[in-house]
Amino acid sequence: MVNTSKEDVVLEVKNLVTTFSLESGSVNAVDGVSFSVRKGKTLGIVGESGCGKSVTSLSILRLIPNPPGKISGGEILYKGKNLLDLPMNEMRKIRGNEISMIFQEPMTSLNPVFTIGFQIEEPLRLHQGLSKKEARVKAIELLKLVNIPAPEARVDEYPHQLSGGMRQRVMIAMALACNPSVLICDEPTTALDVTIQAQILELMKKIRDSLGMAMILITHDLGVVAETADDVAVMYAGRIVEYGAVKEIFKNPKHPYTKGLLASIPKLGSASKSKLHAIPGLVPALSDLPPGCRFQGRCTEVFDRCRIEMPPLVQSSGSKDQHLNACWKDLP
Repeated sequence: MVNTSKEDVVLEVKNLVTTFSLESGSVNAVDGVSFSVRKGKTLGIVGESGCGKSVTSLSILRLIPNPPGKISGGEILYKGKNLLDLPMNEMRKIRGNEISMIFQEPMTSLNPVFTIGFQIEEPLRLHQGLSKKEARVKAIELLKLVNIPAPEARVDEYPHQLSGGMRQRVMIAMALACNPSVLICDEPTTALDVTIQAQILELMKKIRDSLGMAMILITHDLGVVAETADDVAVMYAGRIVEYGAVKEIFKNPKHPYTKGLLASIPKLGSASKSKLHAIPGLVPALSDLPPGCRFQGRCTEVFDRCRIEMPPLVQSSGSKDQHLNACWKDLP
């Protein structure tokens, strides 16, 4: 999609639709989403809560609970193979082995009754066929890799004995256990303080570069995207509204929603005395979406066509690099 050759692409999502059944009817939490992830690069997926970021990541791993949810359209191509066509036993071999995920809150993802060593060792024994002794040695190596002090002692501790930052490092160690080709990070630093956030993000970048993984970083924080990602997809109400290289999007944002997100980032210096910008209104409910552009009710640049037709995600006018945008004001 963005400055890619087919050889570079590890994971490609095409027109993904994920549907949930509600009492009021069915809604598409993810509605026609497409993107690709390159080897050794990071794609940032950014947007407000409820825009479909996490559902997209769970769809890739086929972890959508059914019922009430189901993947109702599209393709998820991993190394050219459509994951949606695989029987579940084949999918389990890929999940946690070739495609891993770091979840948002480690205390809900780590089992409180097992040691962290046991939880890191489990995928090693399941997917790599290591013995109990070999898996323990590997678990200690992984704890060293993620900079946990005294790993030989920590390996026998339980999640409640670790700080939030250390638990997140354990989650990273678990995700890296089988040397995955793709690492999905769903808001990996949300519950951490700023200094620990910076350490975790720097650690993830170093590991990505050393192992050559493709990475998907899901976040609502554009500052994190600027520091960490190579490409970015901006999501709104289940759809991607702008997509391109991070430098291009930050330098030359096209969609009014992206412009609003960037303007809402606090700035240091004299400008910090001015009122903080906020995007007016609320994200529309998926069960009550407006016709036409879904951002129309909050957009300061809206005109008649926006209220009638859904703008397609196409190459932005005037951009030399690939820069996709879904706004009628920027399209022919």
